[in-house]
Amino acid sequence: MGILSEQALAALPSTEFDRWWHSPGESVEPANQRRGGESGVVRLQHWDTHRPLLYCKRQSGHLYRSLRHPLGRPTILRELQAYRAFARLGIRTPNIVYCAARKQAGQWQALLVTEALQGFVSLEQWYSEAHPPQLNQAMLRNLAVTLARLHLGGWQHGCCYAKHLFVKIRNAGEVEIALLDLEKARRRWRVASAARRDLGQLQRHCGAMPEADMLYLRQAYHHALNSPWGGMQR
Repeated sequence: MGILSEQALAALPSTEFDRWWHSPGESVEPANQRRGGESGVVRLQHWDTHRPLLYCKRQSGHLYRSLRHPLGRPTILRELQAYRAFARLGIRTPNIVYCAARKQAGQWQALLVTEALQGFVSLEQWYSEAHPPQLNQAMLRNLAVTLARLHLGGWQHGCCYAKHLFVKIRNAGEVEIALLDLEKARRRWRVASAARRDLGQLQRHCGAMPEADMLYLRQAYHHALNSPWGGMQR
């Protein structure tokens, strides 16, 4: 997807918007009723099984407000900014297929269509199976490096739950980390503030992660703050 301004996204032809808006799919979870509107995610049906699955986030009147947008803007547009920023930091996120927003009968509607993270499992799923200690520690070190890059880059995930952190093991035993659900991501210029928020959230929503692994992650994180661009560890 090309880099478009928010104004350009809002002005895209409604025919393409309508196609994605009405595409059939299966709800991933119940829609959120908050922020004055509704936000939900569906898994889209696809005729070509060789292509990645697509997920479509659809929002109606689901807004955030700021000094720049006191009347409100779709949270999807803020999430798009986070996707782009994370990519610049070398952090893996789902590929964006389509993103746009429009006003319909005076109400904002917004769409974000992304590809599924093929070969990845959530951190929740990771801990549902047994892994060799060396591989598990490599995963934790790489997760620590990813979070250190994020925080040193001036960003906070904002919803750092085990279900939003994804892990992939490559054939050579390399570990890759990806981040998902960036709707609450925000700028944080103080690394300590971002770390306190994100690591604190993860500790409260870590699923079956053992306490010893959380301690190891925190230690690896503090080490990674000194060399976040030195490459992922194996």
